[in-house]
Amino acid sequence: MSIRFASQNIDFELPQAEKVKKWVSQVVQLRGKRVGNISYLFCDDEHLLGVNQQFLNHDTYTDIITFDYVVADLISGDIMISVDRVGENAEKFGVPFEQELHRVVIHGVLHLLGQGDKSDTEAAEMRRQEEEALALWNTMFPVEQMC
Repeated sequence: MSIRFASQNIDFELPQAEKVKKWVSQVVQLRGKRVGNISYLFCDDEHLLGVNQQFLNHDTYTDIITFDYVVADLISGDIMISVDRVGENAEKFGVPFEQELHRVVIHGVLHLLGQGDKSDTEAAEMRRQEEEALALWNTMFPVEQMC
């Protein structure tokens, strides 16, 4: 079982990839589940738009698409993330790129764990769980204090 990262159509390497793997694994395990095969593909807006059109019949840009292959408590799936959209959203929300990237990375996992975001109530719960996971990141990997 594994968590893998790749990119397509862009020159992108996930910062702190090993830490992200540990963090994602911890989020899954804290919910009483097991990590199966989770693959992340980082791409540009146009690639993700094409996937959105082809597989979901949506003609819109998005930051993430998650394909769920979960079986019982084994969490598996393909998560595709537009690095372009993550950058734009980081600017829009006034947060660092890496923070927004972590939010989107965990958003896909939360979908695999069963959290929806279609209704206002589901979206609010998704946001709460994202914030909880981001707080866990900060606990697992505290920023070193400068003297």
